[in-house]
Amino acid sequence: MNTATRPRLVLVDDHTMVRSGVRTELGDAVDIVGEAGDVEAAIASVTATRPDVVLLDVHLPGGDGRGGVDVLEGCRSLTTAAGAPVRFLALSVSDAADDVIAVIRAGARGYVTKSISGTDLLTAVRRVADGDAVFSPRLAGFVLDAFGAVAGEVAEVDEELDRLSVREREVMRLIARGYQYREVAKELFISVKTVETHVSSVLRKLQLSSRHELTAWALHRRLL
Repeated sequence: MNTATRPRLVLVDDHTMVRSGVRTELGDAVDIVGEAGDVEAAIASVTATRPDVVLLDVHLPGGDGRGGVDVLEGCRSLTTAAGAPVRFLALSVSDAADDVIAVIRAGARGYVTKSISGTDLLTAVRRVADGDAVFSPRLAGFVLDAFGAVAGEVAEVDEELDRLSVREREVMRLIARGYQYREVAKELFISVKTVETHVSSVLRKLQLSSRHELTAWALHRRLL
């Protein structure tokens, strides 16, 4: 989806003030085609509107008690009018590993916390609409830990991954998880300039053009 196109969005949160705040932050950059405050209403709204993206609170009343996971499972097979799948982005106050892993297993394309800025939230919505995976910094680590054994198996036979040095792999994973350059530098005790150099090398070796493509590449190999 071109970033100039307004993603069609269904907003699901049981707090009216949160939905109002999201509407204000996203403004005219998205087309909000539906809203819901519980599991049953969310499934009905998504089914009726077939949006590009569902911005979904993890903990919702209704269903069998699993909240956002219930919505994901209830809408698993839905596609948009263009034939693409309806994509889900979790927006939650929780940064607990169990919550992150549960919604990703259920089919969400990303997970961000409610501390996110309006600008970053809009970017996340657009990226998910384009098919990318999006995580708040550090949250993707939970997913990596949950699927670490599989990731290790893939890494052993991945010729593209073998092109990267050990340090480049460390930088690649953090960048793909959503870390900013300065956060990578702090995590690995290196300079921001060194991070930039490693990122340029990783993108060149993998023949990728952006960190968004890098995230998709890493997810395809179950490295996140």
